[in-house]
Amino acid sequence: MPPGAASERPVQTPEPDEDAELDALAEAEIESVPIGREAPVRADGRFRSALESVLPRGRFADQRDILGGAGQNVIGLAAGVLATFATQVIMTRALGAALFGVVTVTTQFAFIASTATRFGMDVANVRLVAILMGRGEAGRVRPLVRASAVIAGVVSLAVAVVVFLLAGWLSTQFVSPELYQQGKVSFWAAALAIPFAAVTWAYLGGTRGLKIMRHTLYIFWIGQPVGWIVIAVAGWFVAKTAGVSSFAYAFSWVIACGAAWWAWERETRGFEGRTAGGGIPEERTPALIKFGMLRAPATLFAQLLFWIDTFVLAFYRGSSEVGVYGATVRTGQSLLLFLTSLSLVFSPFVADLHHRGEREKLDALYKNVTRWGLATTMPVLLALAILPGTIMRVYGDEFVAGRSALLILIVGLIVPVIVGTVGFILIMVGRTGWDLLVYAGSFVMAVGIAVLLAPKYGMRGAAVAEAVTLTVSALVRLWLVKRFVDIWPFDRWYLRLIPATIAGGFVMWGVHAMLSGPKWLIDLGASTLAGTLVYGAVLVAYGLKPGERRAVLALGRGVTGRAGAGRGDG
Repeated sequence: MPPGAASERPVQTPEPDEDAELDALAEAEIESVPIGREAPVRADGRFRSALESVLPRGRFADQRDILGGAGQNVIGLAAGVLATFATQVIMTRALGAALFGVVTVTTQFAFIASTATRFGMDVANVRLVAILMGRGEAGRVRPLVRASAVIAGVVSLAVAVVVFLLAGWLSTQFVSPELYQQGKVSFWAAALAIPFAAVTWAYLGGTRGLKIMRHTLYIFWIGQPVGWIVIAVAGWFVAKTAGVSSFAYAFSWVIACGAAWWAWERETRGFEGRTAGGGIPEERTPALIKFGMLRAPATLFAQLLFWIDTFVLAFYRGSSEVGVYGATVRTGQSLLLFLTSLSLVFSPFVADLHHRGEREKLDALYKNVTRWGLATTMPVLLALAILPGTIMRVYGDEFVAGRSALLILIVGLIVPVIVGTVGFILIMVGRTGWDLLVYAGSFVMAVGIAVLLAPKYGMRGAAVAEAVTLTVSALVRLWLVKRFVDIWPFDRWYLRLIPATIAGGFVMWGVHAMLSGPKWLIDLGASTLAGTLVYGAVLVAYGLKPGERRAVLALGRGVTGRAGAGRGDG
């Protein structure tokens, strides 16, 4: 173990059984803890008491941090999903498919450019801050993040200038001729957004390295989309155009950047002077730049995998079809929200555990985190598969045309959820070069399939390109993780998710069959709710490990202040 690693919590010796971490919960005498028998206390106090009785921090510190971070994320992500969904609905209904197509192309161009030009500094900060904190060298993290923010700022500003100068040409390539001027103004807005988004992620990577997720949650998942729509609505009083909507997007990133900087400074106050060691080679500026030279193109390809089909479609088809497909892609990507949440929480643990050589513990956590991610995603998958047309109608009647493309997309989008956080694992263990190779090959595949199919089949051809590429990319990464890290996400407990999925899907389909008709909003709400409730009930009864089931029931009793009288069977 590196010097100073035992600064905050004891190092745990991994159990030989891959399920030992959570199976040990089945043996915990959680019923003997007098939860709720004392004088009334606040709900959060009861929750903490229940959590400590089920997952004592001395034995399950990492699981508690992951579950706590993921739980916080799930609650916040629900708000974030609603904010993003509301933004899309308001924009599509206010602008129509054609103008929304322009906004989709330009804002996604800005986001993709910012992911590349942040030069991998967000991921570097997650990994290196986690390692330095694990070594007890907290005083070194502020200079590290400061240097990474400067690197991201310089690279992204240079690219932003080029985008600004080429705005007219970009509009010619990706926007319908009749909307050329709106496209040009929107690409100017994209140029403004790029450096602020890049630096925002550099600072948020630092706070995630501290294993603090709430800032990413509040600033990125919730704050930025809410800020975008608020600024856009205000701007629409002047002109309801794609340019105004895109500049609102840029200004929302300006605000997010200031908030991310403030959050990092606040969380690391007083860290200077606490340095206990000599650091690690990777934190030096030349090493950061070398890391960024591999990570930047990998990040660019990663984002392009989700959007290159849209840009190819924009090259061959009109802005109206691009607008419909853009809403379809964003809807399908809701499958990745829980995976993204768990990945962001899990990443620093991967870096820390791999650095300490605790492979068995990492393997156990990987299995559990992957299964949790799939379990929480299944109700979303069921809704998208059973109610695709009803969901797309939320954006407007003209967007129902994206129904078939959505069904194609979800086939490929669910595969990354099934295999888990394989991309983040490769990066956190230092296999950035292999990650880049996979992304480069996947990008070539995506472009080739899209160019072949999109001209003839439109958005359905673009959807096939994305689905095939995401599937192959995820499976290759899974093989690389097994080869280099020797961990695997699957075990027999995966099969326990099948009954809950079948039951929830059957109920959702049945309610939809009864309510399908002109009152589509009632159909959407009732079908989704009924299917999700049945899925959750069967999952708790049959789909969880014994320890997990006891933990869920005990936490429920603890939060509500009721003492359990019986003990559930396994």
